[in-house]
Parts: sequence; structure tokens; C-alpha cells
Amino acid sequence: MPEHRIFAAIYDRLLAGTEKGGLREMRADLIREARGRTLELGAGTGHNLDHYPAAVGELVLTEPDRFMAARLRAHLAAEPPAPPNVEVVEAPAEQLPFDDASFDTVVATLVFCTVEDPERAIAQARRVLRPEGRLLYLEHVRSADSPRLARWQDRVERPWGWFAGGCHPNRPTDETLPAAGFEVEQLNRGTFPKSGVTPWVRPLISGSARPAP
Repeated sequence: MPEHRIFAAIYDRLLAGTEKGGLREMRADLIREARGRTLELGAGTGHNLDHYPAAVGELVLTEPDRFMAARLRAHLAAEPPAPPNVEVVEAPAEQLPFDDASFDTVVATLVFCTVEDPERAIAQARRVLRPEGRLLYLEHVRSADSPRLARWQDRVERPWGWFAGGCHPNRPTDETLPAAGFEVEQLNRGTFPKSGVTPWVRPLISGSARPAP
């Protein structure tokens, strides 16, 4: 897993306009559905922490980049979230160090675009979820509506990844979820707020999915 010292240092400033422009509300709408023992993949610097409801009894935050994890721990120390039990684990989404069927909820926001192996990461999320558990996701994806935009996403994939901490703007996560063992119960299509966001990362999906039997 590559580490991004500089990207971690500027990440909050890069997202500030987008968060104020509506991304914060999108996070809140999604995460209010979390329940029970909850795992967040790729927690970054902690943008989701303010949104976890009292129904979350235990919160485990994974973050593979040690520079991001350091900022996440500083955020937790300065502004403890509502769940009484919070743990930070430095682990990639593709290699989760948790037992099978050990979480009620898995949260992934802006994660599957950056992992090295999205199919494996999503399969790991399914593995650690209880049979009745839910994956809550908010991800930018390859455009399903505009072939022209999708071609641009392909063209800029490599240079954009260098700039944006390994982000791939053209991943079809909406297709990968069912292929990796999930039944999608809700899939909303939309766009990220324009503020601070380039066109090739604006196509958005959000919703929930359950482990397929």
C-alpha cells in the first residue's frame, strides 16, 4: 500500500469546498443508517466521525496509510465521536484482520476508488459482515450516462491517480458490488457537489447492500 505524506497533509483542504457544498450532508444521510458493531473502511482523516448515530455501539476505523491514520487519531483525540468504543486499525481493505461475520455494518465512502484490488476489498467487506448486516457506500464511479465522460475518465486515470493519492476515477463499483457477493438493496445515482471537484470524479452512487446468500 503506497503512503502519501503530502496528500494526507492537504486532504482536508482539498475536500473543504466539496464538504461545504453538499458532501457533508450526503455522508450524514448515509451513515445515520449504521447500527451495532460498525467497521469503516479507509477512514482517512475522519470526515465521517461526526455522523455516526447512537445506534452504533462500537466503531472500528481502518486506514492503511500511516500518515492519514496519524491525522485520524489526532481528530479522535480532539473531537471524540458519539460511539463509546472507537478503535483505529492500520490495515488495507483487501486484508481485514477481523473474524468472519463479526460486524453489523460496514461503511465505505470514497474508498473503492483508491484500493489496489476493489474486487478483493468488497469481498472482504462481505466476509466480515453478519448475514443480516449491511454495507453502506458512497463512491464516485465510471460514468454510466455519458460515454464521452467515461472516455475522459479513462484518459486521465493515471495522471489523476498521481495527484489524488491513487484515486481511479473510472471504476465501475456499481457493477463490482454484485460481482463480489452483494445483493444491492438500494442504489442512488447522482453527482458530487461542483465545488472543488473535477468533472471526471462527479458521477456518484450511494446506497446499501447485503451479503448475498
